[in-house]
Amino acid sequence: MTLGNASFVTEFILLGLTDHPGLQLPLFFLFLIMYMVTVLGNMGLITLIGLSSHLHTPMYFFLFNLSLIDLCYSSVITPKMLINFISKNIISYIECMTQLYFFCFFAISECLVLTSMAYDRYVAICKPLLYNIAMSPKVCSSLMLGSYLMAFSGAMAHMGCMLRLTFCGANTINHYLCDVFPLLQLSCTSTYINELVNFAVSSTYAVVPSLTIFVSYGFILSSILHISSKGGRSKAFSTCSSHIIAVSLFFGSGAFMYLKPSSAGSMDEGKISSVIYTNVVPTVNPLIYSMRNKDVKTALRKTLNRRKL
Repeated sequence: MTLGNASFVTEFILLGLTDHPGLQLPLFFLFLIMYMVTVLGNMGLITLIGLSSHLHTPMYFFLFNLSLIDLCYSSVITPKMLINFISKNIISYIECMTQLYFFCFFAISECLVLTSMAYDRYVAICKPLLYNIAMSPKVCSSLMLGSYLMAFSGAMAHMGCMLRLTFCGANTINHYLCDVFPLLQLSCTSTYINELVNFAVSSTYAVVPSLTIFVSYGFILSSILHISSKGGRSKAFSTCSSHIIAVSLFFGSGAFMYLKPSSAGSMDEGKISSVIYTNVVPTVNPLIYSMRNKDVKTALRKTLNRRKL
């Protein structure tokens, strides 16, 4: 049966993270626990920020959206990944393209939200007198709306290019999700345009945000070093350290996968780096932002105390 894009393939087989029989069950339980922590952690942070009025600030507005993105992002990928550990994971062409779209959408959204959070910290530390104006509710809402619209356009660019390809032979994807490079390797037609678009999208939504974050933190570091009080410097560093960890994990692992030609390196190495930004980052983000944040701890104690009363 031929689909609308002249593809002869109606379903794909996801090869998964590993084909070693002895690792399947341990990895299933490992990633199941990680997924449960991801859901509980991000849902908890979303609920806590929503219920705590003193967390209704620009920084926590962005953190609320980051947690929502991480929750959706992980749910697009991990359930299929878990199935692959216990059975042959077959995914239809339509399901594969749908997963690819939402994966790209949430990945790009995360890049842009992390950039907005860096801008928020830059204004808070370098331009504190202008903070209420520069980070007004209208500005924050515009930044988030812009992030989602740009993510939509980036994901549509990937989808549009992928739908023009013909898949007429092998249908085994050497990955645990429908990602760009593994699908390009199965195409019967030229992928030159796809690789150009991938490079353009990656540069626009990954390189530019990462450079923006790098420059922002350059200014932040300079401002912190000019703070005379040791306590003031320590407080400023603590407000930024969580974000730096999250950014390093996400952008570092993503760059290894996408900012290289599809032929460079083995796909197995790419799968390992993919685990970091698809599974590890959504799991650790709520832990990083809550365990290292006094405001979140205080809000949690107050919420729990209210429930006891």
